[in-house]
Amino acid sequence: MKVSVSFLSSDNIPRDLKKLNDTDCDYIHVDIMDGIFVKNKTMPWSEMKNIYKYTDKRLDVHLMVSDPTKYIKNYSSLNTEYITIHSEIPGDITSYIRLIKSYNIKAGIAIKPNTNIRDIIPYLPYVDLILVMSVEPGEGGQEFIPSSYDKVKEIRHLLKEYKLNNIIINIDGGVNNNTKSMCVDCDMVVSGSYIVKSDNFQNKIDSLR
Repeated sequence: MKVSVSFLSSDNIPRDLKKLNDTDCDYIHVDIMDGIFVKNKTMPWSEMKNIYKYTDKRLDVHLMVSDPTKYIKNYSSLNTEYITIHSEIPGDITSYIRLIKSYNIKAGIAIKPNTNIRDIIPYLPYVDLILVMSVEPGEGGQEFIPSSYDKVKEIRHLLKEYKLNNIIINIDGGVNNNTKSMCVDCDMVVSGSYIVKSDNFQNKIDSLR
């Protein structure tokens, strides 16, 4: 199981990024919110672009924004492996995915807890990752929604049906040592407060493997 760590709940981002850099986590999960698609807003690009000063881990960027164009361009300039956009945003989703790919970055499509899985079928030929939100996006520290387990199983079945075994399934929200059993059909998990609010980041990461 790959582990991507979110610092959304961090009280001291530079300190925690340095600490994460000393662990074997696979990615740093970067949550970007514009205050439109979700009510909260994250720090501006002028600050976020300095993340490389604190970590050389590959980034897993999650765009919770209504128009991802400028964010895709900005974050493509960092050490980014994945950029994930939401299926629920307005605009031409396929063109956004193509834009991500034009920077030689892997593209992901995210779905909210109440989004019908069938809504993402048109995008499956173009993406590398599906991000299942196991909480409502926009705020850290929420509890895992149990029905997410069934949603992941349904997506796994869908990928087999379409013979798209190269797409990885990621899950984000309320992931900890108690809920990891509901993430067994995923390839990667995102965990935030469970790790960055702890005294030992590596132990918590190990508990999710």
